[in-house]
Amino acid sequence: MDAISFGTDGWRATLEEFTAPRVRAVGQAVATYLRDEGRESPVAIGYDARETSRGFAEELARVLCANGFDVLMSERDRPTPLFAHAIVERDLSGALVITASHNPPEYNGVKFIPEDGAPALPAVMDAIADRLADPDPLPEDEHGSVCEVDFVEPHADAALALVESITGGADLSDADLTIAYDAMHGSGRGTTDALLERVGVSVERLRCERDPDFGGGAPEPAPENLADLAEYVASDETDAALGIANDGDADRIAVVTPDRGYLDENLFFAALYEFLLETDSGSAVRSVSTTYLIDRIAESHDEPVHEVPVGFKWVAKAMADHDALVGGEESGGFTVRGHVREKDGVLMALFAAAMHAEEPLDDRVDRLLAEYGTVVQDKISVACPDDRKARVLADLEDEIPDSVAGIDVRDVNTADGFKLLLDDGSWVLVRPSGTEPVLRVYAEATDEERVRRLLEAGEELIEPLV
Repeated sequence: MDAISFGTDGWRATLEEFTAPRVRAVGQAVATYLRDEGRESPVAIGYDARETSRGFAEELARVLCANGFDVLMSERDRPTPLFAHAIVERDLSGALVITASHNPPEYNGVKFIPEDGAPALPAVMDAIADRLADPDPLPEDEHGSVCEVDFVEPHADAALALVESITGGADLSDADLTIAYDAMHGSGRGTTDALLERVGVSVERLRCERDPDFGGGAPEPAPENLADLAEYVASDETDAALGIANDGDADRIAVVTPDRGYLDENLFFAALYEFLLETDSGSAVRSVSTTYLIDRIAESHDEPVHEVPVGFKWVAKAMADHDALVGGEESGGFTVRGHVREKDGVLMALFAAAMHAEEPLDDRVDRLLAEYGTVVQDKISVACPDDRKARVLADLEDEIPDSVAGIDVRDVNTADGFKLLLDDGSWVLVRPSGTEPVLRVYAEATDEERVRRLLEAGEELIEPLV
């Protein structure tokens, strides 16, 4: 049981550690937790496109059934947000999803989503961790049943209804819009592209065949992994006006435009918020690592911004606490009011298409930057074993400099790691990754050279402490 450690978004590990007995122990812990909470309705079980995922999902199903729960099993690998939506739509006890998201194929993972469809908060995951145990089945006549379910249509209907309520109509046929969709061989294939086609978008597909090895890489929609998509969209020989990609379990989105290539997720977030404010009002929730451009847009509309630690669970909690209009992170995870409080790369693909149909995304972003000021952000990783992270951060508290890259430190935000706010409005953040043995260094400024210098300064600050 000691090998099972719940991080930012569930438990992920290499297949050497992520074994069937340990998966069964997680299943038993969830069953015990749900029973202790008085939950009796069915549990959804989903999984991603990895070779081992269906088998692990079946292990979970057997354990949940043996504990008296009926199980709704996905008919194939599907995006994680579909199961979060199903919880709320069907009044389920929760969902378990076998996925390692954007990690390489040698990893797998398991994520628990509770009854509100939002990411589980630490208190819930601690309660589950305390209940880790070998399966303890009930008498056979008390076992539940397993039913295979198609989770796609209910989610698609809800996404269409939401976008239609904002735009006045979700049919984009008149826009004559072609989008290149890159599933990265993950679970978005056949879901995100199908939803886009349903609203009248012509879809050109890249990497939309299932490959459990993801082409030999990781299904991480980072710029270096989407070069082919960017080249495809920029080519004069294709009709694609926009490129969209999802990560392995399609809860995140990346967008490629003809002029910019890879569109920084911070800029997509800003465009999305401004788009929503055209017809509605409300605050925004952003993580500590996400751009202050959101704050400038909010201020211009007399709306507040709520800053939270990294991790979509904190975004989701703040959205509920403040009835926020939108919430997001710089890593490409977003959701909006009226939808479940879980990041949803499928829904965001639909929003990207709707925004682009109204005003090309390149033009929209150009206008935003002209109005609110140029913003550039980047991040790097510094190797740090998990068991050293706490010590490094404790040591860093005594090493906070008076200035960074020649600019005085105005304030220090300790909501998640150490965020040094500088006199010129730029900032640098150092925080531990919740999923990998690294420390993240983020920086934001008005130009790329300044960001590079801030990242170098951050790296020089923490490397001697590791």
